[in-house]
Amino acid sequence: MDDKKKLRSQGWFGKTGKDGFIYRAWMKNQGHPDDEFDGKPVIGICNTWSELTPCNGHLRELAEHVKRGVWEAGGFPLEFPVMSLGETIMKPTAMLFRNLASMDAEESIRGNPLDGVVLLGGCDKTTPSILMGACSVDIPSIFVSGGSMLTGKYRGKDIATSDIWRFSEANRNGKMDNDEFRLTEAMMCRSDGHCAVMGTASTMACMVESLGVTLPHNAAIPASDSRRKVLAHLSGRRIVDMVKEDLTLSKIMTREAFENAIMVNAAVGGSTNFVVHLLALAGRVGVDLTLEDFDKFSANIPLLANLQPSGKFMMEDFYYAGGLPVVIKELREHLNNGAITANGKTIGENTEGIECYDRETIGTTAQPVKDDSGIAVLRGNLCPNGAILKPSAATAELMQHKGKAVVFENIEDYKSRVDDPDLDIDETSVMVLKNVGPKGYPGMPEVGNMGLPKKLLAKGVTDMVRISDGRMSGTAFGTVVLHVAPEAAAGGAFGLIESGDEIELDVANRKLTLHVSDEELAKRKAVWKPQDLGVNRGFVKMFIDHVEQADKGVDLDFLKGCSGSEVTRDSH
Repeated sequence: MDDKKKLRSQGWFGKTGKDGFIYRAWMKNQGHPDDEFDGKPVIGICNTWSELTPCNGHLRELAEHVKRGVWEAGGFPLEFPVMSLGETIMKPTAMLFRNLASMDAEESIRGNPLDGVVLLGGCDKTTPSILMGACSVDIPSIFVSGGSMLTGKYRGKDIATSDIWRFSEANRNGKMDNDEFRLTEAMMCRSDGHCAVMGTASTMACMVESLGVTLPHNAAIPASDSRRKVLAHLSGRRIVDMVKEDLTLSKIMTREAFENAIMVNAAVGGSTNFVVHLLALAGRVGVDLTLEDFDKFSANIPLLANLQPSGKFMMEDFYYAGGLPVVIKELREHLNNGAITANGKTIGENTEGIECYDRETIGTTAQPVKDDSGIAVLRGNLCPNGAILKPSAATAELMQHKGKAVVFENIEDYKSRVDDPDLDIDETSVMVLKNVGPKGYPGMPEVGNMGLPKKLLAKGVTDMVRISDGRMSGTAFGTVVLHVAPEAAAGGAFGLIESGDEIELDVANRKLTLHVSDEELAKRKAVWKPQDLGVNRGFVKMFIDHVEQADKGVDLDFLKGCSGSEVTRDSH
């Protein structure tokens, strides 16, 4: 068969008569010659650029470098925008709109004459959202991440996003005044790119590389490094060949690739948000992934990347030390090395000849940064469908702990009472924040790492056990239990906790227990009522009605699976 007839775009541009005329004529007003429509692979550049998404503010420039590569390889590049989610700005939380952005990407890809797509994303939710959308169409696709910021500098010291939490506690405790607190803003965010630590954005960049949907080294090149532009250029070249090879996402994102991603995430100390995004992606491509898989496949993986918030260094240092390919090479005895990647080679082949240039930044399996890594999945009457904790960011002494609950019914309750001098709390207490889950907030915000009460900060307390049905930023740290399922708003036992109840955390045995009898919980359940959020229309109403719980990935139930790329009807 003629290669031209295999191209999906020819279902638009290859048509004769009125339909073909309309599809081509209006495109030509942008200055495209007639032969561009005559059988060249059409490559969409799915761009999440937005001035309201600062992490992605440089992606228009990066798109130009993708186009160069597409033109060189004989393709026809066409850039298009999709909804962009600014993690640091968007209210009430960008997570509320991840699934909406995925729908935007999915329908923009399916409804247009595209043979392949280059996905451009950087900020926390832009990466999983557009990849989820692309998975549900399943045409050849390659990801190009935006890259991290340069390391911040403050009074001769390196700083980055993780220091926000330290600076905030110092400001609340009177050790840093408001003027100095504000002064650090420009010193921390001093270049293009996303957070300079192994927060969620960098975790997502590592996720897409370990899944195999990028070229090697995608994860760690800083945004302002010229090699990020080179990677974009080469990705533009490569996507044209992927179209010719029909190398689709479903052929790359196999069960083996997901297992690899979990192991790599453990080794780099990736964000807890990795869990909900990888689960959602698995649901789109039909891979049977469960919470237990995160515990199982990270169980024997030590922490290799000495990066904040679990370690010392920044993403910039990680790249100079050799980047993610070094970590992947170190894990070769654990990984599915035969998993295919976007460049047509296996993940094992991509690490041949890779060297590490700084063993303080990237350890070995024999001499790791820490023995504990990955995600601990907890079970118990408090979280029958699971909850998670990040051991590498927790305090060792608190991993086995029993204490009295101090309950905050919602985020407003927390904010109004946490610094009350009369709050009945001490360092042995367990802070509990309800109604910040997928339905209860709605959207599952990053508030799980609750700031400690002022009176305990003044005593020198730096960590406490904290439990919520929400998430926390990948830049945060502490002994924080997250993603409790079912959430409070869904009628789970978590919503029945009262202040004074005894809670036991036992990470070694993967247990989280509320020491309240079944009979007492049944009495509380009988009088329990969900909070009225006052939402009765629009996307938020649809989200509340259809969102799945954290252990399922927080996707909308009707978005599971793949609808494919075929569009049978014309528009005229």
